[in-house]
Amino acid sequence: MAKAEPSHLVLLDNEAVQALADVGHRKHRTVLAVFEVVAQRQQRGAVVETAVPTSVRVEAGWDRTAADAAFVNSLRIRDIGLDSRLADLSVEIRRQVRVSVVDAHLGAAIGAATAERVSVLSSDPDDIAAVAGRVVTVVPI
Repeated sequence: MAKAEPSHLVLLDNEAVQALADVGHRKHRTVLAVFEVVAQRQQRGAVVETAVPTSVRVEAGWDRTAADAAFVNSLRIRDIGLDSRLADLSVEIRRQVRVSVVDAHLGAAIGAATAERVSVLSSDPDDIAAVAGRVVTVVPI
């Protein structure tokens, strides 16, 4: 049986990853609460996927092989790699909007998403709005 396409994609920005990875981070509970809502929606049958662009992981310092990453690894957050197609889209976003590589990669991930609904956990709603290219929900953290 083929895996169902997500109807909702939840993307993480840098500070969301940092907050998840560090239980002492002042926004840890805020971000964790979003994951609790996602889990509840999944239990009710919604197809919700959480993902992070790999450039965001680099910026946030999330090494999946590190022992201290066990908790955040347990949350089943999919990587969105910077392949050739997303790299080209990211370059175009950087040309148009003049943002960082990480923000451009996030914008490319949003643009390539097949989910009907996309949300981004971010402390930078203006940057997300600038790179999104489609309607997204920014969950401020």
